[in-house]
Amino acid sequence: MRMKRVYLLWIFWFSICYADSSIYRNADRNQDESPVSKYLLNPIHNVIITQRGSNVTLPCMLRWRPRSYKVKWSKINPVDPLENLIIISNGKQHKNYDKLKGRARLRRSHRLDASLVITNVSLEDEGRYKCELVNGLEDHSLTLSLHLEGVVFPYQSKEGRYHYNYVEARQACEEQDGRMATFSQLYQAWTDGLDWCNAGWTLDGTVHYPVIVPRQPCGGNLPPGIRSYGPKDKMKDRFDVFCFTSALKGHVYYIHGPMNYREAAEACQAHQAVMAKVGHLYAGWRFAGLDQCDGGWLLDGSVRFPITEPRERCGGLPDPGVRSFGFPNPEQKLYGVYCYSLI
Repeated sequence: MRMKRVYLLWIFWFSICYADSSIYRNADRNQDESPVSKYLLNPIHNVIITQRGSNVTLPCMLRWRPRSYKVKWSKINPVDPLENLIIISNGKQHKNYDKLKGRARLRRSHRLDASLVITNVSLEDEGRYKCELVNGLEDHSLTLSLHLEGVVFPYQSKEGRYHYNYVEARQACEEQDGRMATFSQLYQAWTDGLDWCNAGWTLDGTVHYPVIVPRQPCGGNLPPGIRSYGPKDKMKDRFDVFCFTSALKGHVYYIHGPMNYREAAEACQAHQAVMAKVGHLYAGWRFAGLDQCDGGWLLDGSVRFPITEPRERCGGLPDPGVRSFGFPNPEQKLYGVYCYSLI
């Protein structure tokens, strides 16, 4: 019986070791056999998460240095077949391209380090990047994804629902300190609680809307999820838009009214600030916990207020969010103002 127990324990120990070694071996075997990693080490993490305004490093390490080679960094744009070059280096000299406007450099912490450093990360920097080693005979590359922490917000024209074609929607997001959200960002926002019954453009030209609570006007009694209209004509079709923004360099604050739109602009100027944009307000709500149960003018002429701790007389909704009064008459003296300052 004792020998049998020892035997069973040995089988159990062997199975654990074998399972562990097979996992590591499979990983090592993939690295050795994959053309991607003959000269380049596969990164431990291929998704890097950061915020706007931060500095970030995209890792790319050489296994060894060929006698003659170049390292080329580029950004992959799925809708643009042309290569978006960032920087090319031969290990001694390098050439920067205009893609990141002088904010990119190679880290070079040691002779095998070809990692890319991006300073002052912007919203447009999010996406997939490729590190490629070129030696004239064999080219090897790896890809990394740069994600920004942020918040998605729906946006519509002051003229009402469904007034933007794709180009106008993209411009509208940029005017509100944002960019068009990707589908993955919209999906993440839905898992975080975004429930919106108006369809909006996303960056790839497809149109969707997220539903948490199924109801008749929002796709009927289908289960919760992302309702999709698929790709639409970017010039002819018109919808709202889902925008994405990230952390702020400055801060948003509220000045009590009542005041009309013109007085609101003057109040911010008197404090050496500007009227906040919609993206500013959402970023202040998400990243700074801005909570104010008072409607305030924003630069686009809308009136909104951010709620972090829902309560009965602050919009009447059970979930945190940014509430909206739409676009009131600019002469109305009923509201305060949200200002944005870099000081």
